Amino acid sequence: MNRSFRILTLLIIVSFLAACTNLGAGGKQVTIGGKNFTEQYLLSQMTVFMLRERGFDVDEMNNLGSTVVRKALVNKQIDLMWEYTGTALVTYMGKEPIADPGKAFEKVKELDEKRGIKWMNMSEVNNTYCFVMDKKEAKKYGIRSISDLAAYVRKHPGELKMATDAEFANRPDGLKGVEKRYDFNFGAEQVKQLETGLTYTALASGEVDVAMGFSTDAAIEKYDLLILKDDKHFFPPYYAAVSIHEDVYQKYPEVEEVTQKLADRLDSATMRKLNYRVDVEGKSVSVVAHDWLVKNGLIEK
Repeated sequence: MNRSFRILTLLIIVSFLAACTNLGAGGKQVTIGGKNFTEQYLLSQMTVFMLRERGFDVDEMNNLGSTVVRKALVNKQIDLMWEYTGTALVTYMGKEPIADPGKAFEKVKELDEKRGIKWMNMSEVNNTYCFVMDKKEAKKYGIRSISDLAAYVRKHPGELKMATDAEFANRPDGLKGVEKRYDFNFGAEQVKQLETGLTYTALASGEVDVAMGFSTDAAIEKYDLLILKDDKHFFPPYYAAVSIHEDVYQKYPEVEEVTQKLADRLDSATMRKLNYRVDVEGKSVSVVAHDWLVKNGLIEK
C-alpha cells in the first residue's frame, strides 16, 4: 500500500468517525454567542446546559463586545444569543427608544425579520439604567421613586449628592434627560463623576446619597440598595430575549421551547442574585448556572 493511499484511507476513517459522532448526538449543532460581562456568561452557559441535555452539540463564542457579537450574529458566525431589546433598537438599528417593553420587543422583531433574524422568548430581565439609594436613607427622606427624589431636591437644593459615570452624566438620555423629565436639578457641585462600578462604593461609604446603576448589577444585592421606581418611565427597556437566525430556528424549532422555559423563570431580581454569586461570592459561572438550573428543574443533576 503506497503512502498516498494510506493517507486517503485514514482521512476516510476519520470522516466516518466524525459523522458517527454527530449522528450519535442527533446531528444537532449550534453556536451560541455572548458578551463580556457576568450576566451574559450566565445566560449563555445556562442555555448551553439546557441544549446539551436535549442532544445538541453546542459551541460558544463568548467574551465579545456588543457590536462584535452583533456582527457575528448578522454574519452567521453564531446562530443565537441573548440580546437586549434596547441595545438592538437604539445601538444597532438607530431608532428612538420605546418606553413600552412589549412594543420595543415587537419593533426589534419587525426590523430584524428583514435580516433573517428571529426574536423570541423575552424574559423579565431588564438590564436598564436605574437610580439607587441606601434603603435606610431613602426611608428617612421618604423617597421610593424618582418623582420623590425630584420633589426632595427641589425643596432642599444642594443637599443630596449624586454619583454617576461620565457617560451617563453627559448623555441626553442619561442624567440630563432624567432631570428634564422629572423637573429637578442636582447642580454641578452635587454630581460626582466616577468610573463605572465605583458609584456603588461611593454610595455605600456615604460619599453620596444617590447613585446611577444598572438594574441587574450584583452590587445592588451586595449593598442591599433600593432601586427608585422610574414612575415616569424615562429609562428605555433593555429586556433580555433570544435572537436566532431564522434558518437555524426552522431547522431546530425545539430551541424555542428550551429557551422559553429559561425565560419564564428569569427576572431582574433573580439575575441580580445570580450575578452576586459570581461577582461577589466568587463562584464559577458554570457552577452557578448548573446549580440554579437543577434547583429549578430545568436540567437533571
